[in-house]
Amino acid sequence: MLDLKLIRQDPKVIEKKLQTKIPEIDLSSIISLDSKIRELQTLSEQLKSKLNSISKEIGLKKQKKEDASSLMENVEGLKTEILKLENELNPMEEERTKLISFLPNIPMDDILVSLNPKDNVCVKQIGEKRTFSFPFKNHVELNEKLKLFDFERAVKLTGNRWTLYTNMGARLEWALLNYMLEIHIKNGFVQIIPPLLVNKTIMFGSGQLPKFKDQLFHLKDEDYDLYLIPTSEVAINGMHYDEILEEENLPLKYVSYTPCFRREAGAAGKQERGLIRTHQFNKVELFCFTKPEESPQIFEQMVSSAEEVLQGLELHYRNMLLVTGDMSYASAKTIDIEVWLPGQDRYYEVSSVSNCTDFQARRSSIRYRKKQEKTNFVHTLNGSGVATSRLMVAILENNQLEDGSVIIPKVLRKYLNNQEVLKPV
Repeated sequence: MLDLKLIRQDPKVIEKKLQTKIPEIDLSSIISLDSKIRELQTLSEQLKSKLNSISKEIGLKKQKKEDASSLMENVEGLKTEILKLENELNPMEEERTKLISFLPNIPMDDILVSLNPKDNVCVKQIGEKRTFSFPFKNHVELNEKLKLFDFERAVKLTGNRWTLYTNMGARLEWALLNYMLEIHIKNGFVQIIPPLLVNKTIMFGSGQLPKFKDQLFHLKDEDYDLYLIPTSEVAINGMHYDEILEEENLPLKYVSYTPCFRREAGAAGKQERGLIRTHQFNKVELFCFTKPEESPQIFEQMVSSAEEVLQGLELHYRNMLLVTGDMSYASAKTIDIEVWLPGQDRYYEVSSVSNCTDFQARRSSIRYRKKQEKTNFVHTLNGSGVATSRLMVAILENNQLEDGSVIIPKVLRKYLNNQEVLKPV
């Protein structure tokens, strides 16, 4: 949520910055509505002040045993006017909040202005693309003999874009999760396991509602009104909803593993079959609450921790600083970490690290207290550390041998009884 005071101070400048993300944004309706609200609020305060004065006068007259009936009639009239104003103000304030809640976060000043993802800036590249001396296979073709996933039975169980992991596929997935958690815990992140369902207030706080309601799985009946989390970022942000944190306890650095659930609307193309884009996927998430002046440093720490995962797996990847138009709704700065997938002949994001500044904190009322000072909003940062589905694709496709076997990365073997190779069944 943007600071309304910031919008009031210079609406044209803020509008221009927001249009670097979404060109259609127009703040005129918000400014107009806010002006009407402030006029009515001023009138309400004047009436309340008048009411207080008359009430005091009534008290004095009663002490002197004088007639105060005419003043009491005025009081009733003022109360009616104030109530009428409040009834008029409430829906207007709700509408103003709703309009502001659809506005994205403001990009940082050093972010390249563009609406084209092709303009994203490569700030780092590690390793090189794998070259093959034989006709290589994509992960779906490799799976025909490795038998790691049963896509057909997943369709029978649930439908398209769901995955059933079997035998070594399930074990390799679990090895990846353990490997990643160990790295992040070593790097100072505290592990948590949050609920997979949260209420609409928590969804609003993280920025998922109301804008992205069509992308969420919603469970609603006579007993429940809850949402499956699209990422554990939602639940971790909500942990400290409406709290005041102590400055000496910051930063708070969390890591969690959860399944994530997304509708992913639209038909899957040939490049997005198998594990590339699914409704349910596993992800290790990094999330931090910090003081504003420390958020740039925490951002770099989170990127580094996610990179360590890929470096240990010896995968070729690149870091892309996203342009304004490719950043997420809540982000002020984002670096995507992309791995090379030979079977898709392109890079795919496996981690996205974002500094959301005070955007989520304002929506969630998460503040911190400095000694002898008033409270301030924290900064929140989130990042995948990382999502396993595309990482699994990268491991299989980049480590394949001519006979369809796949070399297991050395860092994962200790979780798999020191097995070195996945062989066709």
